Amino acid sequence: MMVQSSSWRQPNNRPGAKAAPTHRPVEISTEQGQGRQRRILASVEIPRPVEQVWHVLTDYEHLADFIPNLARSRQLPHPHGGIRLEQLGTQCFLSIKFCARVVLDMRELFPQELRFSMVEGDFKEFWGAWRLHPLSQADGTGTRLDYELMVLPLATMPIPLIEQHLCRNLRQNLLAICDRTLVCFDPPS
Repeated sequence: MMVQSSSWRQPNNRPGAKAAPTHRPVEISTEQGQGRQRRILASVEIPRPVEQVWHVLTDYEHLADFIPNLARSRQLPHPHGGIRLEQLGTQCFLSIKFCARVVLDMRELFPQELRFSMVEGDFKEFWGAWRLHPLSQADGTGTRLDYELMVLPLATMPIPLIEQHLCRNLRQNLLAICDRTLVCFDPPS
């Protein structure tokens, strides 16, 4: 996927540099699956075209530059030539640092869906998708970005705590993706 270089601006990527938060509403819901399994759904509208949001989502090596609590995101060799990422999330809770590592296989279905599934990591199950839906808005073209996650924590992880933290982080992450897209691309003409 090519993005016109004239519209892309490389933001400040020094460690700790984050975009100013937006005040866009993020919708989040959770559903209980079988046993300890949870389905988490989230959505936000971004006033930029699908292609620009896609570019931000698939800039895998730079996700940790702007996603809060994502300490590392790096591409790993994939045994079958696909896309494999290692991501490390960190968060402090009651003065205890909590870290979770996942290795994800990604499947890009440009421009509408980006699927992921854990091949190893700190959960029993961790899979889902980003879905991009074009919107026509009064001020130009936009994107509704939907996120779906099916997660099954290990037996040693308390479900209510994990669910609460995933939802809070997801809200921050969606806003960070929105901010990054706004910072990286010129407004629509």
